Amino acid sequence: MKPTLPAGGDETVRPRAVPAQPTAPAPPDPGRDTHGSSSTFLARAALLTAVLSAAGSLLGLVRDQTLAHLFGAGSETDAFLVAWTVPEVAATLLIEDGLAFMLVPAFSAAIALRGSRAAHGQDPVRALVAASLPRLTLAFLASGLALIAGAPQLVELLAPGLPDPQLAVDCTRLTATCMLTFGLTGYCSAALRAHSSYLAPAAIYVAYNTGIIATLLLLADRWGVRAAAAGVAVGGCLMVLVQAPVLRRRLTRAEPGTQVLQGASGDGGPAQKQSLNMMLISTVLLFALCRQSQVFIERFLASSLPSGAISHLNYAQKVAQLPMVLSLMLCTVTFPVVAKALARGDTERARDRVERDIALAACIVLSGAAVVFACAPQIIQLLFQRGAFTAEDTAATASIMRIYSLGLLGHCLVGALVRSYFSAGRPTWYPVVSMAFGMTLTAGVGTLTVGTWGVAGIAAANALGITFTAVLLLTAMDRRSVPVRLPKVLLELGKTLFAAVAATAAGLVCAARVGQPLGSLAVGCLAVATVFGLLLWALNVQAFVPAVRFATRKLRHVR
Repeated sequence: MKPTLPAGGDETVRPRAVPAQPTAPAPPDPGRDTHGSSSTFLARAALLTAVLSAAGSLLGLVRDQTLAHLFGAGSETDAFLVAWTVPEVAATLLIEDGLAFMLVPAFSAAIALRGSRAAHGQDPVRALVAASLPRLTLAFLASGLALIAGAPQLVELLAPGLPDPQLAVDCTRLTATCMLTFGLTGYCSAALRAHSSYLAPAAIYVAYNTGIIATLLLLADRWGVRAAAAGVAVGGCLMVLVQAPVLRRRLTRAEPGTQVLQGASGDGGPAQKQSLNMMLISTVLLFALCRQSQVFIERFLASSLPSGAISHLNYAQKVAQLPMVLSLMLCTVTFPVVAKALARGDTERARDRVERDIALAACIVLSGAAVVFACAPQIIQLLFQRGAFTAEDTAATASIMRIYSLGLLGHCLVGALVRSYFSAGRPTWYPVVSMAFGMTLTAGVGTLTVGTWGVAGIAAANALGITFTAVLLLTAMDRRSVPVRLPKVLLELGKTLFAAVAATAAGLVCAARVGQPLGSLAVGCLAVATVFGLLLWALNVQAFVPAVRFATRKLRHVR
């Protein structure tokens, strides 16, 4: 039987359409968020991290209050604060910056390579742990033992004028245990963050400060200030215990949706890229060490002054730096935005983002600096004046804190600008050199003024040195980093600084009219906020006016 011909006499039999076969699903993208909505997950992670970090900072303040209540600001506290230099530096190098720059990329690459374990017969993440953790643990342990053995020499180097160096040596040997515990903490934090696990790493300082406070309260009567140093050892162990079980569970199962990275072995693979980044890691570590050296300089110079000088400097700096920390949270969040823009070659977007960040961070830090300067005695009295911390300690600490506040803008700018220098992912020595010049100026001015002005000269040297570093970094931005429009940036900074000076004067006048410290602080803060906000609006400060308009629109939308 002949087939039916189509109309028009075409005898060509057209092939019947074949139903489309279902295509195999594309392999999952190793960089794709497997937790659902990436933006939602990251927003929740950021909020969780912020809340736990704030809780850790609050407990750090309680820790300082407990130390001040039990031991005041005398020779015992000075001895402990010399030993406290060890965990301060270790936290920067092993938890917050140095180790993370090396381990987070390594773990991220290993997680992506997990899809090849069937071919190679092993889990690359476990292989990385097996290859790196034992060696690093030995290095951490050796560093701690070296510090324990060399504690007398270290104390002599840091504070040669201490009246009781043996107490500082004992405390240093106890705090030296943090080289092992902080190293393991940093290792676990890097591995967990690479696995998109943020809860345990964010909780480490809650555990750390809880351990110090509990040890202080339990052992202060028997051990004296050595209990605080023992608390560092206990808190370090708690930081490891918070994370180790979570990391162990992560290592026993593979992350779904991982693939072998192209070029995972051989030339151009992740290993080669990580080796190329070692120069970047070196510059970042040297910058962090150079900036941390301001603590060494201050305690070295203050060790020759009467008992309590180091304590007054420490308490003043801890409180004064809070506005700076708050202002830099914005730059931390926008740092990836700048880096991605530079990676795409979109320097205009990066420039606009950096200019807005500088202006807004300056508004935040200068408003805080105005409050600190105007209400310093009230703040210190409310926070610390109890127990062994006397009214004389309050007066001395408040005067130092006012001088520190003069350098807060410099600290903020250095923290904001250095992110721009490193955002391109290329090593640069200019921030290290600039920081070295600033610290040299700090050491020189501090040495010249400590004999005449005492701790006030040390604080002034700190403010001058960090401001000089900020000037060096800012003026070279267009040539060595993101090409910001310097005249525009300076104009906005000048307007904000003028508003801050006027607000400080208003806060001083208003706070002095109230005798009760809490009421005086409240009135001073209200005066500073009112004058500062009105002047920013009147001067049309570009970081402030859009923020107010945005908030106003949101309020109208809610209504």
